[in-house]
Amino acid sequence: MPEGAPLPAANALAASSRAQLFDRALGAYLGLAIGDALGATVEFMTPREIRHQYGVHRDMVGGGWLRLKPGQVTDDTTMSLALGEALLQGQQQGRPFDVGLMAEAFVRWWRGKPVDCGNTCRRGIMRYLAEGSVQGPPQPGDGGNGALMRNLPVALATLGAPECLEPVSIAQAHITHHHPLSDAATVAFGQMLHALLRHKEPQQALTTCKAIADHLVERFPKFRYQPYPGRATGYVVDTVQTVLHHFFATPDFEAAVVGTVNEGGDADTTGALAGMLAGALCGAQALPRRWLGKLERSTRMAITEQTSALLALALAA
Repeated sequence: MPEGAPLPAANALAASSRAQLFDRALGAYLGLAIGDALGATVEFMTPREIRHQYGVHRDMVGGGWLRLKPGQVTDDTTMSLALGEALLQGQQQGRPFDVGLMAEAFVRWWRGKPVDCGNTCRRGIMRYLAEGSVQGPPQPGDGGNGALMRNLPVALATLGAPECLEPVSIAQAHITHHHPLSDAATVAFGQMLHALLRHKEPQQALTTCKAIADHLVERFPKFRYQPYPGRATGYVVDTVQTVLHHFFATPDFEAAVVGTVNEGGDADTTGALAGMLAGALCGAQALPRRWLGKLERSTRMAITEQTSALLALALAA
């Protein structure tokens, strides 16, 4: 299948292909949650502080500044689930990819008192509540990673209509983040996820992902990740550099996620994104059992159900 081509209709897709697609998609979504829960423990710590306290941080122990339970996730996962719910609601109501439904889903998420909410996300949600606007004006301060971290459901829902990936990704991003670097990163990671889910051979998927990353750097040289600058903040450039450095250095799931979160900084988000890419490459069946078993059961169930529903949406396109 050529890159960018829509997926075949559900009834034309072999059972083995459907099973493989579901395994990879579920691997991406569970990988995101695993990286989130693992990284949250060391969020805002420096690499030196992590080494002093944990040596190499690789156990899902909870704690951190949010005082989480082991296996508890943060806004990276819960905002993704909220966005996925809006996409499914749009399908059910005959309003596909409706940005108003996405904004309302973020409002419900925020009113549910999540364990964490970034300042830019909060500001965008409050603007929507005050003005009803689903897009704020471009802001220099909107270059954070909040739109990138939650876009996985859009990538899954647009697998059957890849031409929709960019406009829908940017629409959900602009509810809270209106910045060219945020837009570019969000779309590029969605394209990489499509490549990882579509290709039959892992090396082919990695080659395509590398080409997408190189194109991102060509358009926006700030994203250059080799040599790795060593910053893992919530700035979308630092986030992208950290994730791409570790994912391409070692696409093994555990090594990529452990390497990423031990950079500290915004470790829940960088860990989530590294887990998403590496999980899509290896599939859910290859995820480390010790981490998967620690992940909150309600989170695992919600992710599994939503992954199935989003793929059904994509295959119906």
